Amino acid sequence: MEIYWLIAAGVLIVLEMITLGLTSIWFAGGCLVGFLAAFLGASLVVQIILCLVVSIVLLIFTRPVAEKYLNKSRTKTNVDELVGKTGKVLEEIDNRNERGKILLNGMEWTARGEADTIISKDTEVVVKEIVGAHAVVAEK
Repeated sequence: MEIYWLIAAGVLIVLEMITLGLTSIWFAGGCLVGFLAAFLGASLVVQIILCLVVSIVLLIFTRPVAEKYLNKSRTKTNVDELVGKTGKVLEEIDNRNERGKILLNGMEWTARGEADTIISKDTEVVVKEIVGAHAVVAEK
């Protein structure tokens, strides 16, 4: 019976290496505890209960800590990096008439203001969010 727990742990570890989602690794830990219980002669019911309890405890209590330290070096990609950047209004931004363009990182973007105010041409703006293909901006 012990070999099945090791196989399950191995599969979950490989799955974690492929996805890097910090989810299946905790269940691999539970499988290792199930392996130890089987090795020590516990019944199958006890092995399964230990596996589930340990997996859930690891998932709930250690995943947030691991994510905090392992994901802090992740850099934002593509559109996420534009939030907070400064751009220049190329065409007056007028939400009511659905027009406005900005120059942002050397590219032209369709822009909308945060409110129903009009932002004049050549004004510096800050990107607050990206919604679809529009940059939502506010005057700097």
